[in-house]
Amino acid sequence: MRLDVRDQPAVEALARRLADEFGRLDVLVNNAGINRGSATPSEVTAADLREVYETNVIGVIVITVALPSFGAQMRAGVSGLQWVVAGYTLVFAAALLSAGAVGDRYGPKIVFLPGGVKPGEDGHDPREVADIRQGELRRACAHLGVWQLELLGYHDSGMAGRDCQHREDTFCSVPVESAASRIAQLIERYRPQVVVTYDPHSTYQHPDHIHAARIATYAVDTGQIVAKLYYKAHGSSYWRRLNRALADIGIQRPAPSGEILRMLESVEQRITTTVDVSQVIDRKRTALHSHASQIGSSLAGKISAAQFSYVFSPETYIRARDTTGTPIPEDDLFTGFQSAGRHWRCSGGGIGGSRSEPQLER
Repeated sequence: MRLDVRDQPAVEALARRLADEFGRLDVLVNNAGINRGSATPSEVTAADLREVYETNVIGVIVITVALPSFGAQMRAGVSGLQWVVAGYTLVFAAALLSAGAVGDRYGPKIVFLPGGVKPGEDGHDPREVADIRQGELRRACAHLGVWQLELLGYHDSGMAGRDCQHREDTFCSVPVESAASRIAQLIERYRPQVVVTYDPHSTYQHPDHIHAARIATYAVDTGQIVAKLYYKAHGSSYWRRLNRALADIGIQRPAPSGEILRMLESVEQRITTTVDVSQVIDRKRTALHSHASQIGSSLAGKISAAQFSYVFSPETYIRARDTTGTPIPEDDLFTGFQSAGRHWRCSGGGIGGSRSEPQLER
């Protein structure tokens, strides 16, 4: 069984699988680790350090925290599980105890967590943050079965009002036609039947989300390849589920009202497609938790696996473009293709009705 020890939901899922298949666990050897070889401090990148740290230290902590889950699944106490921790991990963990002194001498912003420093703050290194976020994105894609990832290289624009939005290389500064031409080339290469993007009218008005939606829509409209275009929709019913789940763990959020409530109800009324992804919800949660540098500030990261399933198993979309003539409401993004005399043979799987490695047959 393969396991990413840094991924707590995956560790918990392994405990359930071991219980189902074997019913017992006699010895747990907590010995996962990696070694990138010797290098001088100037040769070690932040991405290298973070990968080793997450595996050799965070991985041990995740497994240790999961011990009660292993015990519960095996119907045994934690004290009944014999476990071993690699000696080098303890040495590395002990070295971390000096981080405070290092920070006092060299400055706290250079110690371990560059991803936590926001743009405009002292110590923010865009290159380090990009390395971290790209690594997290690739791990999330691996969990979801996404076999081809295309990175266009645009700089994050940040939220409205930040100085970085005035830079020429930020994403929201790129003309729609220019970026859309690159998306159109990818559409021509991969020839998808369905494209999914953000809702340009969402209540979460991140400049890059709005810009991405406009660009994707423009690229779809200028070609004849894509049969269906969807906007991901979070309407009033989604926010009610999330607020209920948060209330269960003691986080009280005021119910939407006024203009926000009106916008949420408007989104709800525009929803055309609801997909039940409960069969793959564990993969969805694991992929979300792959974004370790951001999950701490995410409401979705605070709720349990059962609560996550309740909130996120229904995925809702707005069908913005369609050439299949499929009636709405729908329960799958790919409805309409079989009625045209075609069907999908799939290997792998996906979330939200997506297919991994599809092959179209007549």
